[in-house]
Amino acid sequence: MRQPTEMTVPLVDLKAQYDSIRADVLAAITRVCDSQQFILGPEVELLEQELAAYLSAKHAVGVSSGTDALLAIMMGLGIGPGDEVITTTYSFFSTAGSIVRLGATPVFVDIDPATFNIDPDAARDAITSRTKAIVPVHLFGLSADLDPLLTATSGSGVSIIEDSCQAIGARYKGRCVGALGMAGGLSFFPSKSLGAYGDAGLIATNDEALAEHLRSLRVHGAQPRYVHKRVGGNFRLDAIQAAVLRAKLPHLNQWCRARREVADRYHQLFTNAGLEAFGVELPVQPRDRWHTYHQYVVQTPRRDQLHTHLESRGVGTAIYYPVPLHLQECFASLGYSEGAFPKSENAARTALALPMYPELTEDQQAYVVEMIAEYLRMS
Repeated sequence: MRQPTEMTVPLVDLKAQYDSIRADVLAAITRVCDSQQFILGPEVELLEQELAAYLSAKHAVGVSSGTDALLAIMMGLGIGPGDEVITTTYSFFSTAGSIVRLGATPVFVDIDPATFNIDPDAARDAITSRTKAIVPVHLFGLSADLDPLLTATSGSGVSIIEDSCQAIGARYKGRCVGALGMAGGLSFFPSKSLGAYGDAGLIATNDEALAEHLRSLRVHGAQPRYVHKRVGGNFRLDAIQAAVLRAKLPHLNQWCRARREVADRYHQLFTNAGLEAFGVELPVQPRDRWHTYHQYVVQTPRRDQLHTHLESRGVGTAIYYPVPLHLQECFASLGYSEGAFPKSENAARTALALPMYPELTEDQQAYVVEMIAEYLRMS
């Protein structure tokens, strides 16, 4: 039974953000409703221009979700049966699901346990004559280590596809992630650092031919309308979602900085409470990367018990991800077994996401850490 709480701290609070931008968002939605142009159109084109500039990409293609962004990129690169795509086993399902949907084979590799991101050495060692692409995931808002991957694939015909679905605004050696490889897929799921009011996504690329191909693929492969040289999908971005994102984009850098301030406070509170002595591992911030903390994920061997305790005290938490991809039942035919990727499996057992959003107050954070300390000291 849930115990009485002094405070309730949700994992994410979208209402707090909405309250601060309500007028701008409603004006944007009204603008689209007045135009009665709901699919693609000027709002989507303007968002594409604004996000291309933000990401320092030559091209941006709005699509229906982050999943569809990854799927469309792979379709645009001709990935299919007989091809291998190397990626991390510790990620959201769409990273590998998109590969399998095209008939290609995901080749999983382990992670760097400090960053949760793909181990570049393991990815390099997994390259074969059938490798068509590597998909590093910028997990939880922290860039993967890209330079070793770009070096390993230079001139080889192997494309780097960035899964940037959790990492808009994150930087690698001073550059925004998303268009540092052949292409990158971004998600604007409502809880993301830049979130739509429904599903939405984007593809960033510096390759003009690929961008043109992707614009065709998102409308069933039509080019021009009703003329189909290829089969695509319905990957169109709704104008209302584009308008909402345009209203929110000017605030993104401020929100990312606020997330980093929240993370810094967590670090200080954990240090002051001495909780690292209890085996709690905090997120890392490599010097060459700028973390946006889409999630603030700690690790503890008593994760499941701590998760239950915090929920009983009114603190929202989440487990990302309890089953690594190589152990998912739908991928059993790939032949992986438990123990294949021990670092990813350990993360799946120990990682716990704590409340994280720009408006999180110091008092709320102090309560979260106090409740963690309460459990660790009595267990």
